[in-house]
Amino acid sequence: MKIALFSDIHANLPAFEAMLRDMDSQKPDAVYCLGDLVGYHIYPNEIIDEIRRRGIPTLKGNHDEKVENIITTSESLNEAGRKHAYHLIRDDNRAYLNTLPAHIRLEYKMNGEKLNLVFAHGSTRKIDEYILIDTDEKYVLDLLEEADADFLFVGHSHKPYHRILKVYDGTFKHIVNLGSVGKPKDGDPRGCYVLLTLNKDTSATDCYSLKIEFRRVEYDVEASAQSIEKSMLPHELAQALRDAK
Repeated sequence: MKIALFSDIHANLPAFEAMLRDMDSQKPDAVYCLGDLVGYHIYPNEIIDEIRRRGIPTLKGNHDEKVENIITTSESLNEAGRKHAYHLIRDDNRAYLNTLPAHIRLEYKMNGEKLNLVFAHGSTRKIDEYILIDTDEKYVLDLLEEADADFLFVGHSHKPYHRILKVYDGTFKHIVNLGSVGKPKDGDPRGCYVLLTLNKDTSATDCYSLKIEFRRVEYDVEASAQSIEKSMLPHELAQALRDAK
């Protein structure tokens, strides 16, 4: 089974469309989005509409979550700058974001072994928690045990990695950050998503049996940046796309 996982589009339509073209060419059996559809760019409705049209199971990210608070404060409705990105969202899409789940759990049974895949935006403890490649190992193992996860997939930091941790019983647990489709922060301006392949040999006892492919997708970064500069959003957001920081 081939599963496509992506996160942190942040309303960057050119990057999202390029990612979808590449993803569709890979013909995944299932697709999941780990949140942050909006913020930082001018195309939130186009992103949400396509996610909904495709029926992609999607988590709520911290930027998706903040939409509700922004629209309930009358003062913020009149603010320009960064909050303009949230004011662009249609009412029906606001309602959609507000009802997205916090986590998705998939349980597989293969070769008599149960394997739990858990998806979260930041972490299973907090929507905006950063779980980085160098986060304390004991903390991460405690998090995985608490979530009953053999494989934990997250976003939020915009920095992709695959980390394998050995447990006391000789099994292995995996944590994978998907990177970001629309706002990379690892110095590479290309969008990033993950293809996960599960097969008959996938097992918690074999640390190499989980196949993870980070796919980097080129798109017209300059055109995307210029569309920000022509809007009410701060120009620094455009430069952040160019710098991938």
